[in-house]
Amino acid sequence: MSADYMIVNDELNAATRTIHIELLVRNESSEPWLASEGFAISYHLYDVETGTLIADGPRLHLRHDFKPGEAVPVILDIAVPPEDGRYQVVVSPMREDVCWYYEKGWPFLLVEASTENDVTTLGRVRVATSALLRRERELRAIGRALTYPVLTIWRNRGLIRVMVRRDILGRYRGSFGGSFWTAMNPLLLMLTYFFVFGIVLHRAGESRSQFAMYFLSGMLPWLAFSEAAGRSPTVMLEHRNFVKKLVFAVETVPVNLVISGLVTELFAVVLYCLFLLAVGHGLPPTVLWLPALLVPQLLFTAGVSWFLAALGVFVRDLGQIIGYILTLWFFLTPICYPETSLGPSATLVLSKNPIYVLVRGYRAIFLDGHAPAFGALWKLWLLSAVVFVLGHAWFYKLRKSFADII
Repeated sequence: MSADYMIVNDELNAATRTIHIELLVRNESSEPWLASEGFAISYHLYDVETGTLIADGPRLHLRHDFKPGEAVPVILDIAVPPEDGRYQVVVSPMREDVCWYYEKGWPFLLVEASTENDVTTLGRVRVATSALLRRERELRAIGRALTYPVLTIWRNRGLIRVMVRRDILGRYRGSFGGSFWTAMNPLLLMLTYFFVFGIVLHRAGESRSQFAMYFLSGMLPWLAFSEAAGRSPTVMLEHRNFVKKLVFAVETVPVNLVISGLVTELFAVVLYCLFLLAVGHGLPPTVLWLPALLVPQLLFTAGVSWFLAALGVFVRDLGQIIGYILTLWFFLTPICYPETSLGPSATLVLSKNPIYVLVRGYRAIFLDGHAPAFGALWKLWLLSAVVFVLGHAWFYKLRKSFADII
């Protein structure tokens, strides 16, 4: 069974916020619409944002039976709410206490309207189906999932800049070195690892300077990623005062960690470049490929940080667990040992590690003088974009519960 709609007239009375519609509803089914069975034409008024049913319209009962092919003349006056918002009106055949036929998959007349600043406007008037609206909602959801994280960061870029500056300076406030520790911390960490793996565990026949260049290049992406991921599980608890503010964009809090980690890495990159010049290696022109590695690195780190920050609100032990996970992740990535020490099967498995791809890319542009492998690079971009979108979706889904739990 089905129905068809022919619009004769549609207009909006702006003064009364009333939509006047004249149409013909044609019986496109193979059976008659029987007045004795309670057939009628009516409408439902919905709030688009919440999907809430606002009004159940009056029934226009059939005066007589309508055979297949015959059309029912219908005149409707629909009042649009004065509150700001977007609204949809669904006009459809129905039977009292039996069903609305648009819920059974029949086509229906869809009228769109909106109210903003006490002004009501009439949108599209068209024939649609529930399946069509479902596909449109899915497409809009996909579009929002792809664009909303970027728009959120862009719109709150001033807030992020202030919060990052506050985070970096706050960590060392009152110390003798002050913000100087922003550069010293990555330097001391890299020197510590180099002392352990390059001197204490140094193997005969290896050049310490060669090993230092190899090891420190792998540490560059790891510094930024591990700093953000390690602090993410507890960051929402640390900023609980901001979480309870309705006007604060809480999704920017994990982003602050990502940018802070990037600042730390940039200091480390400068120190590493000075080291390369000091040992006579020089800086190859392929270092210009660095942005092609930084962008997916930031996307991946942001996605992981959003995921861990949201999960950390519900699982308080995550702050302790993530330290062990990051330690394992570090040693599963060939940063402090040569890739050649891995067997072919281990290399095949570990090559799926995005940090491994980043480490190889950094070594390619700083040490080998060639661009990162394109095959691994585009896969890294794709994976990072997916993690970025899914991480934000996860955070966005759970953030409504933060204030209640924290």
